[in-house]
Amino acid sequence: MSITTSSRLARSAAAALAAGSIVLLAGLAPSAQAEEAAAAVAGSAPQDGTVQLKFDKNRKDPSESRLYVIKGREVLAEFRAGSGTTTDDCETGRGWLPNGTYTVGQHYETYNGRLIKGYAIRLADKKCNGGAGRVRNELFIHSEMNRDGSQGSTEKRRWTDSNPNDFRSNGCIKMRPEEIKKMFRLLERNGWPKTLRVAG
Repeated sequence: MSITTSSRLARSAAAALAAGSIVLLAGLAPSAQAEEAAAAVAGSAPQDGTVQLKFDKNRKDPSESRLYVIKGREVLAEFRAGSGTTTDDCETGRGWLPNGTYTVGQHYETYNGRLIKGYAIRLADKKCNGGAGRVRNELFIHSEMNRDGSQGSTEKRRWTDSNPNDFRSNGCIKMRPEEIKKMFRLLERNGWPKTLRVAG
């Protein structure tokens, strides 16, 4: 075999090896991206297996925000959720949740409030970022349903996916009925969170 032929074969082998490496790296990319996304969402989450919630607000469309269940540094679940009808976090009854860390209170499967019924998680009151220290209160994570978790006959008690307004709220975090029930089951298995972090 001539030196020229040998050089060509070596170059071909190197090129094939490089191409194979690119394919392998491409195959690993989705997994690496998923890990990076999970780490970004988890942020400074404790590594001791503690469960917490994180709500990422979407300034372009508050009804397309995301609620995450995080255990340690692992994202266990991601849900679409909305908060408020405006991005002014000081506007009572309309503004989305102010940024910060909230204490998570009691959870209910048969809550019977005036506006909120069924599955609900109580959140601590929070000062908004402007408004001379105005406090936002009566905050929950909830959906639209009857007290027993069933779907009702009126708009306030019946979720309709085709209605984008169903993700809008008076300031609480609002989820699909089946997804808040799924989250309750997940938290029953993994432990109930003590904190909710809100950012966006």
